Amino acid sequence: MTTYEEELFEIYDDEEALFTEDERIAYKDSTHDIVSKVGYLIGVPKYRFEDGRYRLKLDLYETLDKNKTARIVRNLCIVRASIERNFGRINDMMRKEFKSIFNMPDLVPQDALNQLEFDGVGLRLRANAKLGEYIIEINRLIRDRINNCKSIFPVWLNWDYVRDIFNMKNGLTEAGIKEAANVYFSHLECYPYGIYINWVPQQCGNILYNDKKFVTLMYQWHNDYFTDYSKVSDASSFVKSSVYEFIEDADQVVMAVDCENSDPYRLCATLKGLDADILSKIKKIMLFDDIHTVDAWRILESHTKIPVEHIMTERVMATKSLVDIEMTAMTCREHYRNLVDSFIIVSSDSDYWGLISTLPDAKFLVMIEREKCGPDMKAALANSGIFYCYLDDFYTGDGEDLKKNALFNELFRSLDKAINLNAKQMLNDALTATRIEMPVSEKKQFYAKYIKNMKLVIDDDGNVSLELNIK
Repeated sequence: MTTYEEELFEIYDDEEALFTEDERIAYKDSTHDIVSKVGYLIGVPKYRFEDGRYRLKLDLYETLDKNKTARIVRNLCIVRASIERNFGRINDMMRKEFKSIFNMPDLVPQDALNQLEFDGVGLRLRANAKLGEYIIEINRLIRDRINNCKSIFPVWLNWDYVRDIFNMKNGLTEAGIKEAANVYFSHLECYPYGIYINWVPQQCGNILYNDKKFVTLMYQWHNDYFTDYSKVSDASSFVKSSVYEFIEDADQVVMAVDCENSDPYRLCATLKGLDADILSKIKKIMLFDDIHTVDAWRILESHTKIPVEHIMTERVMATKSLVDIEMTAMTCREHYRNLVDSFIIVSSDSDYWGLISTLPDAKFLVMIEREKCGPDMKAALANSGIFYCYLDDFYTGDGEDLKKNALFNELFRSLDKAINLNAKQMLNDALTATRIEMPVSEKKQFYAKYIKNMKLVIDDDGNVSLELNIK
């Protein structure tokens, strides 16, 4: 290991020493999925993933290493970083000893070059090509291929910001690569693990320390602000342990959800973020709903193994919901008739304090949303020794499936309602209206050529129409 690498390890080993107390709290309980993916793509060595001090996830490394698209970008970045770090020595050997980057194993990783060849990406420039031309070619290949890695990252993350990290500014020109090299060597200690990326280097420690730090900084580099920290952090170990303890101490647990005053996506993320074996002790989830709540509640059961009972209430008046009354009645029934001793209430509505106070023998845990629950309700819960936690604190970064499923279900319903026709009957009706007689064989050919291949066309204003293939 070189002296520089030893110094780099010392910097990153003492990473938390760089933080103020407020920063230490802010970065606590962060996830490490985004930084692991970025780390893999830019070329962080595998042994850094294997060393738990750096919090990079080895399972994500191994998954991405099986992905040809990701593997190509990684190896291109490795070769580019190696050339940047050793440019002078490589350049001298090319000029004086007539060597190429393909026979300098101490300076350019040959396994990266070989893997690129195997994956169909060659760097075979003309025999007298200058070293700078190799960097330009690598930059071109990265620019052409980095968008193929977009699907690796969640849709909530601004892809343009991520892509910029890989694309060297003015990297297809000789002046651009010289400027990048000057910046890189002037601030080598600022680059993550000493690896080249495209950014304005700052003294802020290891930018790949965790997702919360990296994403926050990345948005700041683009004069933007990232605030949805539930996507890059998870509830604390104290919160999770308290939930587990509540469930394990109970004889029977039922979760009662006020669908009007809860977020289905946050609840789904919370359930996904808790231990499935412990959650299996929950007898059922009762969803108290009415016609005004969203469709996502109907597909919650596909994202949890806990039995779901969907209780739909009617409205006596359009402005008055009966969800709170129904939820109170059903909870009392579960307690007195079915002997359920413990309830997890999911609602930010203060109306349920009446329910809690009328069942003194039952135990309660309440899940609320930070901005929706007032201070009086929180104080009442705390003063009564009832534990509450925030749904907002649980990791939501991988909760996009529920949202996509809800959207797709609604889109399918809209399509079924808007487009309800039979193409064969449509042709028969057209033949009748035009009084055209057509033999069966000709009719089949006409149908196959012009109607079966009709397509949906959407204009710039979102207007949808069906278009026949009449060419």
